[in-house]
Amino acid sequence: MKKPYFKEGNFTLYRANCLKLLSQIKENSVDMVFADPPYNLSNGGATCKNGTWASVNKGRWDLSNGVEDDFDFHLSWIEACQRILKPSGTIWISGTYHSIYQCGFALQMKGFHLLNDIAWFKPNAAPNLSCRFFTASHETLIWARKDPREKHKFNYEAMKHGDFPGDILKKENKQMRSVWAISPPKPTEKRFGKHPTQKPLDLLSRVIISSTDEGDLIVDPFTGSSTTGLVANVHKRRFIGVDTEKKYLDLSVKRYKDLKTIPQTNDYEQQLDFLSEPNAGYSRA
Repeated sequence: MKKPYFKEGNFTLYRANCLKLLSQIKENSVDMVFADPPYNLSNGGATCKNGTWASVNKGRWDLSNGVEDDFDFHLSWIEACQRILKPSGTIWISGTYHSIYQCGFALQMKGFHLLNDIAWFKPNAAPNLSCRFFTASHETLIWARKDPREKHKFNYEAMKHGDFPGDILKKENKQMRSVWAISPPKPTEKRFGKHPTQKPLDLLSRVIISSTDEGDLIVDPFTGSSTTGLVANVHKRRFIGVDTEKKYLDLSVKRYKDLKTIPQTNDYEQQLDFLSEPNAGYSRA
């Protein structure tokens, strides 16, 4: 196995091509994969940021190589994840309409059982400055099980009775539905640096609580700033994150070390609250 870029306790990061690293993980050993693959949007376009035009170019890793090559890439990494997942294991994939349909088709081609598609609604989404399209205010998450014959994990009671701050659509003691209203990451969640597709702590908390148990192994093949790993660590899951970009792995380490300054308690949501609200009066070590 390749030497980790960073490892402490159950939090492990690798700087590597995800296909090569995934091939070194033991077959049928992973409980859940969360993947936020490139959206292939870095094509010279523009978007709205803080009310003004801004480039959508994120880096070479987000360049499109054309429809067929982009799909072959998605098929390859999904196949690599399929090998390491336990038969009852599940995969979550997040994306926009630029990539999510290719990922969904690839999952079907590989024989995954699609469980849900989740609409992550962003209440404060940026406006569309061109005024020629509907304002994009959601991303889609696909949740799928490796083996249709196996029983997957779903912590129903936690999803029904859990307190999920910031979700204006969740009603107390009601079944959780497939539209989640969660704001993008707060500025304080990016205080050590920015990743262009960083996910909010609240989103990953819901994903991880719903479909894994304490001690489970979670893999993120496109870990970025490792929101998945932070939430996994708070909730006592094991984590392996992979990325090719050193600057984002360094950002992940900074965020993890900040997490370790918070006294560890059984109040997991309180720990996550103070990761996103560092000046809320909680005494750090």
